[in-house]
Amino acid sequence: MPALACCVDPAAAPPGYALAVDGSLHPLAAAAVPPFSGAPLSTTTTAADAAAVEDGSFWSPSLSASLYRIPGWGAPYFAVNGSGNISVRPHGAETLGHQEIDLLKIVKKASDPKSVGGLGLQLPLIVRFPDVLKNRLQSLQSAFDFAVRSLDYQAHYQGVYPVKCNQDRFVVEDIVEFGSPFRFGLEAGSKPELLLAMSCLCKGNPEALLVCNGFKDSEYISLALVARKLAINTVIVLEQEEEIDLVINLSKKFSVRPVIGVRAKLRTKHSGHFGSTSGEKGKFGLTTTQILRVVRKLDQAGMLDCLQLLHFHIGSQIPSTILLADGVGEAAQIYCELVRLGAQMKVIDIGGGLGIDYDGSKSSDSDISVGYDLQEYASAVVRAIRFVCDRKSVKHPIICSESGRAIVSHHSVLIFEAVSASAYEAPAISSPGLQQFMESLTEDARADYSNLYSAAMRGEYETCLLHADQLKQRCIEQFKEGILGIEQLAAVDGLCDMVSNALGASDPVRTYHVNLSIFTSIPDFWGIGQLFPIVPIHRLEQRPGMRGILSDLTCDSDGKIDKFIGGESSLPLHELEGERSISGSGGRYYLGMFLGGAYEEAIGGLHNLFGGPSVVRVSQSDGPHGFAVTLAMPGRSCGDVLRVMQHEPELMFETLRHRAEEYGSGQYNDPMGNDALASRLAQSFHNMPYLVATSSCALNAINNNGFYYCNEDDYNAAVADAASGEDEQWSYCCA
Repeated sequence: MPALACCVDPAAAPPGYALAVDGSLHPLAAAAVPPFSGAPLSTTTTAADAAAVEDGSFWSPSLSASLYRIPGWGAPYFAVNGSGNISVRPHGAETLGHQEIDLLKIVKKASDPKSVGGLGLQLPLIVRFPDVLKNRLQSLQSAFDFAVRSLDYQAHYQGVYPVKCNQDRFVVEDIVEFGSPFRFGLEAGSKPELLLAMSCLCKGNPEALLVCNGFKDSEYISLALVARKLAINTVIVLEQEEEIDLVINLSKKFSVRPVIGVRAKLRTKHSGHFGSTSGEKGKFGLTTTQILRVVRKLDQAGMLDCLQLLHFHIGSQIPSTILLADGVGEAAQIYCELVRLGAQMKVIDIGGGLGIDYDGSKSSDSDISVGYDLQEYASAVVRAIRFVCDRKSVKHPIICSESGRAIVSHHSVLIFEAVSASAYEAPAISSPGLQQFMESLTEDARADYSNLYSAAMRGEYETCLLHADQLKQRCIEQFKEGILGIEQLAAVDGLCDMVSNALGASDPVRTYHVNLSIFTSIPDFWGIGQLFPIVPIHRLEQRPGMRGILSDLTCDSDGKIDKFIGGESSLPLHELEGERSISGSGGRYYLGMFLGGAYEEAIGGLHNLFGGPSVVRVSQSDGPHGFAVTLAMPGRSCGDVLRVMQHEPELMFETLRHRAEEYGSGQYNDPMGNDALASRLAQSFHNMPYLVATSSCALNAINNNGFYYCNEDDYNAAVADAASGEDEQWSYCCA
């Protein structure tokens, strides 16, 4: 008798084919987990090791690196170390072995209680690496410097950072400091961005550019002219034709000779998602006709010498150097024409567009990858500008770029925890239970069951699935009509799932519930389908035995991640340790989202009133732990996010406190007194909205108004090797 038939026959289940206590079927359900796609074996793997990988008995950190494509998207900043943890190489390819930083140790330092040397911060957590930021700036500058030298270009490169990518104070201040030797400046697109750029550049290189983009009113232009009075090298870039009248009038009023740029609408554009703002129909910039009118107005006002910069933007994530060179060549032609018309042109600003490889594919046919490296990008730009200028006998201009994504994406890692995993588990059904279930069915449902059994006897497994689904749908309808009870419905669900499991037709993907709001921390995934590398930051010496999707804390069906790099609809993950694991160790399971340093923090909202993550700033140190936490800031509390939405937490607390006095412990014999209840309510306003372990729920605010600083010499607290093994209950911080 076929094994499956034995499983669905309540009267004839011989030894060896009985239903297991966990609801699985034997021997059909005993197959090993198949190898995951996208995990090529190392070239140094022996034949014996390869066979061990196939049967599941061997795994290594290098295999995990290949599985998650880390060498493709992570080099030269991220790798897997011998302990199976993600390591950070803060100085890129020049990082020495002892300078690598174990990401798990940072998480332990940040999240461990202060009583054991930690910082007591709650996850989710953003870890920023200023050393990586510095290396990105140096690498970009070095790429252009090499292109300038090798192509005999007769001017230099000096970039600006568009602060819209990440306006965090410490990120912008770091860029100004690290970029000062290169005359690296800032770009602003709004009045508050202009104010922060002006303030930061007071400490920068005097030659650094402050490029003023975006739509402008008289207040914006007046502020830019004030910046010029303050000896900040400010350029007002015209986005709309009517802005020129404001610039002319206000510059005369303030007695300031402005430096003016124009943004040109190029014909060149790329067809991907990020190219939608470029081309003749683009949102920003002036047509050639409008540029000519601007030139005439400036000439009539005696200010044509003020026009010194040409700006354009093909679109973010430019996929290939062919498209790049085409756009840069078109812009260089416009630049040369402006010189011919009498403008005192000095700078060509190629805008953003320098892409990064989110999936490691090095593809020019994807919105999340690019087919070039930094050096190829810089050389293509310099070569295209030089060719056009030499043909027109025009002096080579200073080259400026606004490469925000490429500068800040790598330096920030978002760490969050998977707190539980769910997968449907069919209830165990014994032979007597199956017989009792049969007797409770209606006549037509028993006919469906008989067809299922007959197909199983004949070994017609495709037909088995058909009859199982027919039985299930009939029982669902009968439950809706009140004919079957919930016990019978649960039994038929279990039976049908056991059939699917036995035939290998069940969905093996689990849902991992993560302590995160996707709308707050990864908004581009929800908004535009942007994919980021997501990887467990530890246990990578172990083979991931599950596949999962990620579900966040919000009460929204869109709050999930079910698309991953490599075209995958699920992610290889490990079984959570704790109640479901064999070891029962109760360890934490941390995941990291990488390359998210641009835009995500600035765009993130407050859906379900989940605020931003905690933040630590980590620098490489030669001390015993390899790193020093130089800044720590807890995430927004419940009170903080309520204030953003115009609520007043202090008044809310007073209302609840009075309510507690009226309906509190005296009426319900609650052992918690009124004072304790009020204290509990007050604490809830100070806690973060995210899930916390009850053993560490009492989180204290960091000293110094939310900031924590330490010198490397003071960094001597031991980092715990493993999380507590105690079972922990998870609950919302708010009462």
